[in-house]
Amino acid sequence: MAKLWDKGERPLDALIEKFTVGDDYLLDRALVRADVLGSVAHAKMLAKIAILTEDEFERVKQALKEVLALEKKGHFVIEPADEDVHTRIENHLTERLGDLGKKIHTARSRNDQVLVDLRLYTKEQLFDIEAALLALAASLLAFARKHTETPMPGRTHMQIAMPSSVGLWAAAHTEALLDDLVLLRAAFDLNDQCPLGSAASYGSALPIDRRLTSDLLGFAKVQNNVLYANNSRGKVEAAVISALAEIMVTLSKMATDLIIFSMPEFAYFSLPAELCTGSSLMPQKKNPCGLELVRAKSATVIAHLNQVLGTICALPSGYNRDFQETKRPLMQAIEITLGSLGVMKISIERLEVKKDNLLKGFVPEIYATDRVGELVADGVPFRDAYREVAKNLDKLGHRDPVENIKSKTHIGASGNLGLEISEKRVREAASELTNARQAFDACIEQLLK
Repeated sequence: MAKLWDKGERPLDALIEKFTVGDDYLLDRALVRADVLGSVAHAKMLAKIAILTEDEFERVKQALKEVLALEKKGHFVIEPADEDVHTRIENHLTERLGDLGKKIHTARSRNDQVLVDLRLYTKEQLFDIEAALLALAASLLAFARKHTETPMPGRTHMQIAMPSSVGLWAAAHTEALLDDLVLLRAAFDLNDQCPLGSAASYGSALPIDRRLTSDLLGFAKVQNNVLYANNSRGKVEAAVISALAEIMVTLSKMATDLIIFSMPEFAYFSLPAELCTGSSLMPQKKNPCGLELVRAKSATVIAHLNQVLGTICALPSGYNRDFQETKRPLMQAIEITLGSLGVMKISIERLEVKKDNLLKGFVPEIYATDRVGELVADGVPFRDAYREVAKNLDKLGHRDPVENIKSKTHIGASGNLGLEISEKRVREAASELTNARQAFDACIEQLLK
């Protein structure tokens, strides 16, 4: 296979070739579609500036569409000798079209090629992640609605604290996800810039039309400075992974809650058997392995963020091969986050709530802070009321847990969860996502016509 950089000199040392290719040829199998789309847009732009004729463009486009068809059938495989998806596709075009295939790389570099591939790949993946996040948020809200008046002991330091509800617990995780969505969309916007035409960091001597390629590919805007386009590799990936890490931290906290509250000693919740694994030795075991792996994989995504930041933090301007090491952590962070959102969704939807066990946690001292409030309302200074209740915990007595949680009616409390606020946010975000995805899909459909 001819290398795109091959100048006809001595073959590359086998050890260096293996080391520099790494697992790029495997990772790039996920970038075939993106590379085809970027190449079609680039070829159309080359036709506009008369590097290709209209007939040549159509032939190139058809050959690139053949790549998509072959890839869909599993017949377009990138091998180590190809190095990457860019080489594999250009060699395919040259095999099919002869000298015409050699024209496709005019006015671009593998640098802006991989940049645009990753931006397109990430954009489509972030659509999926946002959809999965909103689906989990909707499931949590439905769960909260169902259990608005289901009492649940509130805990701090893992000790009994104050009355709470299952609805309050579920709504808290929902609002965390919706805040994570703000960060995810900010990362999406940073990613939604077209770097094509920046070439090897310094643009092209030809009169290329960067806005045309950007519009053809459905990007929000052209990434203006050609040097920064290359400098931003890793920086944009880090922003995306950072948003994914925030999502994973939210999921990890939720997973830990479910693990703890499903323990026999608590038994507030119960996970169905189909979501749990067993033990090879102990026949009674019902292990929440999916939740445990969500928790562990949150650390993996954080590590991927640190890897990317560590890779780029001391690089000089312009392209450096170090950037290759930012691709794997980005792709793996995306895969982990998407899978984890799915695991948490089915866990919430199939979770069984054990109301009797929840009520057992409503021992008299759980109402201690409420009693302090009552004394304060009667005119007792707070600190005096606090100390009086502390000395008389054995005299608190029992109360109605449901009436107690319903009585907390200020904004965001157990008796006024404000679920409609989050429900509105989810609806609006889902509508915006649908519109954005349809607009992007329409651009791609038009490009491939």
